[in-house]
Amino acid sequence: MSFSSSNENPRSPAPQGEDWGRLPDGRPVRLHTLANANGLRVRVATLGATLVSIEAPDRDGRFSDIALGYATVAEYLAGTAYFGAVVGRVANRIARGRFTLDGVTHSLATNNAPAGIPCSLHGGGVGFDKVLWEAAPVGGDGAAGIVLTYQSRDGEEGYPGNLRASVTYALLPDNTLRVSYDAATDRATPVNLSQHSYFNLGGEGCGRDILGHTLQLHAAHYTPVTPGLIPTGEIAPVAGTPFDFTRPHPIGERIGATHPQLAHGAGYDHNWVLNGDSGQLRPAAEVHDAHTGRLLRISTTEPGIQFYSGNFLNGTDKGKAGRPYAHRAGFALETQHFPDTPNQPSFPGITLQPGRNYHSVTEYCFGVR
Repeated sequence: MSFSSSNENPRSPAPQGEDWGRLPDGRPVRLHTLANANGLRVRVATLGATLVSIEAPDRDGRFSDIALGYATVAEYLAGTAYFGAVVGRVANRIARGRFTLDGVTHSLATNNAPAGIPCSLHGGGVGFDKVLWEAAPVGGDGAAGIVLTYQSRDGEEGYPGNLRASVTYALLPDNTLRVSYDAATDRATPVNLSQHSYFNLGGEGCGRDILGHTLQLHAAHYTPVTPGLIPTGEIAPVAGTPFDFTRPHPIGERIGATHPQLAHGAGYDHNWVLNGDSGQLRPAAEVHDAHTGRLLRISTTEPGIQFYSGNFLNGTDKGKAGRPYAHRAGFALETQHFPDTPNQPSFPGITLQPGRNYHSVTEYCFGVR
């Protein structure tokens, strides 16, 4: 993987903010731009702490936006694909929209129903992707950064406790985007924050799907799901299955194979159990597009990563370039704790206690090969 840099410790421009639109109640949505000396540029909106765009070079130095998304605030408010958003209070699915904590059963909005089986997805009806975050610039070590904070009230979307969450985006001189999450609560509550960007390394409006992208996942196991896309509780080996990405494979190579798990997700929509110790930053995934040479490497402190191959993109959503996002026009790699963890005692826990700090880091490193 190669990067270009003008000097050893380039100075990154301070984040720039601009008005981007308004919510129905009149509050302004701001759009902040992070850039480094290599020309990599990232735009972040205060609505949903959303990564609106990522402009990265190909092997010939040509820049394209590689993140799927909308052109306007109104489209983000109406959309259901979670393009680029921070999702929570609990990312991914919770079975039946219910969980029990400290002897109390909490009911959540059931805003998703794979195979007709209701569940709560990505925080519920109005998750963190649909709220307005407060933004402030941060910096240091040559990085351009922005921290976004949101105060989630006790009982919001059915979750207990007042939770103060923050996400920091820092664009480093080596073309790494570091995403750090922190949270604190005044009452025990589940917390599982994730970034839901969809990528197409050919460019978000290039007209090509992502089936030719080559993917490697640093995971020897995954969590099989029911037809409702809820984990069964099993930690299964990937060896001998279409879920084995321990060596690089084109995403489309086995996506049409006859396998019950692929049938459940209409393709890949599963959580992989990452190798190594969670809590330590370690390699999670690598994706390469041979057409442009662009390369994305992801590292994380999280125990899992959800790989979603854009199975339900169907041309309904129109992207920033004005072109519809057709079937599998993008992929998502969501670093996370496992789906339905509040109902799965064998999974690594996500209960945050008062007086403790939730902290998670994921890095996206952009290069060429």
